Amino acid sequence: MNNLIYWLGKAFVTFISWLPLTIVAWVGRQVGALIYFTDRRHRQVALDNLTMCFGHEKSAAEIEAIARENFRRLGENYACTIKTYMMPWAQLQKRIELVGMDLVVPRETGPQAQSRILALGHFGLFELCSHYTHFVPSFKLASTYRALRQPGLNRLMVELRNRSGCNFYERRFGGAELLSMMTRTGSMLGLLCDQHAGSKGLRLPFLGHECSVSTAPAIFALRYRCPMHVAICYRVGLGQWRIENSPPILTVVNGRRRPIEDVTREVNLAFEAAVRRDPANWFWVHKRWKPAEAKAPAEPAGETGV
Repeated sequence: MNNLIYWLGKAFVTFISWLPLTIVAWVGRQVGALIYFTDRRHRQVALDNLTMCFGHEKSAAEIEAIARENFRRLGENYACTIKTYMMPWAQLQKRIELVGMDLVVPRETGPQAQSRILALGHFGLFELCSHYTHFVPSFKLASTYRALRQPGLNRLMVELRNRSGCNFYERRFGGAELLSMMTRTGSMLGLLCDQHAGSKGLRLPFLGHECSVSTAPAIFALRYRCPMHVAICYRVGLGQWRIENSPPILTVVNGRRRPIEDVTREVNLAFEAAVRRDPANWFWVHKRWKPAEAKAPAEPAGETGV
């Protein structure tokens, strides 16, 4: 059964690869719009989250319009994730505007450069960040992911992601390899850190409401003395994106390491600004604001990678 699902998925991916990107993006948006009306559970999660965060400043009609557009964007993102991984880089790079890369990697940086940490969120087609290796070939790019429950689909997704040139580590089992990579120079690690972090996260405010926040980027940046940046992907048109990189988030001030909480708060503020700039661009269908849980032993609380 797993092999059958894999080969059916492979056939679907091949079909998607034959279509123009704009067609794939448009169809994805129509599917997303349909799911908004048929998936009551996730629609209600999105509406509840949006109302909690923006109900005091936006009308019910405005919130519903954001939710509908959010589902269209999600459909577009899922479809374009498949298509963009199958596209030759010469074609894909024409669809991506990269801003602030000189802040992350100055032009004079060589292969023995200090490693970098990228704090990522579920903004736009965030999987595009796995293609950073094409922009900075002197760096080895890595991220983490959590395997899909269906083995055939997981195998297919791993194959797609590996096409980008990024090294992906399963976050539950690839810790030793990831830590080994971070001990070398010229590494760039992207970590998604905007979802519920459970009992391992810090309880911090996000969009005006307390939630569990991942400390993984701050912990890695402090542990390996790496510069850290926030990267946000914005949708700027049908099948077109703009990725903006922030200036460095300081991890050391006056020779002393900043507290993990302070660094994490700064990442949170950057994510808040991105959500307010384009509310439909974020992943509202996730139950982000969950009650506090019993505290577990401390360790990096990353979610998934790009």
